[in-house]
Amino acid sequence: MKKLSFVAVMAIAAIVFSACGNGTPRASLKTDIDSLSYAIGMAQTQGLKEYLVGRMGVDTAYMDQFIKGLNEGANAGDNKAKAAYYAGIQIGQQISTQMIRGINHDIFGDDSTKTISLKNFMSAFITGTMGKKGLMNVMEAQQLAQVKMEQIKAKSMEDLYGDNKAAGEKYVAEYAKKEGVKKLPGGVLYRVINVGTGALPKDTSNVEVNYEGKTIDGKVFDSSYDRKQSATFRANQVIPGWTEALTHMPVGSKWEVVIPQEKAYGAREQREIKPFSALIFTIELLGIK
Repeated sequence: MKKLSFVAVMAIAAIVFSACGNGTPRASLKTDIDSLSYAIGMAQTQGLKEYLVGRMGVDTAYMDQFIKGLNEGANAGDNKAKAAYYAGIQIGQQISTQMIRGINHDIFGDDSTKTISLKNFMSAFITGTMGKKGLMNVMEAQQLAQVKMEQIKAKSMEDLYGDNKAAGEKYVAEYAKKEGVKKLPGGVLYRVINVGTGALPKDTSNVEVNYEGKTIDGKVFDSSYDRKQSATFRANQVIPGWTEALTHMPVGSKWEVVIPQEKAYGAREQREIKPFSALIFTIELLGIK
């Protein structure tokens, strides 16, 4: 038999039971419809408890309250007022347990002491939901949110990873003083290991490279050499520091390249690369495709 969804089950008019409070209705399987109703109800519980805990954040210590709400919702029928209220409860809980937490993590990372303003969020959310005129329209809000989120996130990340930023700036400054080190117009530093005599890639060129990437403490985070396979990509589809280096490297070149954090990932965290990390690469330009 095809597995029915929660919505499909709710649409079956024959499935009716009486319940009150937070109790479990007593089953009575006198007819085929009774047995069908019970069987479908039981079948639909597969994985439900795990979903409640993992996706909806329900504490199993309060399952009696869940059952109470479940009974009320199931017996509401087509009462439009109750349906609207329950929808508000559900979306409100999603705002609390998912949306606000997700936004806070995106902006503030693991710093649980910081949060956006729930009061202002709800003021705008309700105004927009009711279709009323707010302090800005939706398009203005989307644009402002993107700008402010990046600004606040960068400030928050700088507060958390200021030491890492300072260490990278110190490393870049000291590297710049080493013999044979040159500086490209955008601030990327490099030292030639092997001189290439081939063509220069454009930023739209597809290039074939071998490379190794390290943090300033010497930890290797990526290496085509380890994979024993070169990489091919367009020169402008990588971090800005890479694009700048590649478009100044003749084919056949092998450089050690030091990229300041603002030409790397900046305030973003990239796997084991912390925000504001200066990065060191060995780049070998094998050809232009």
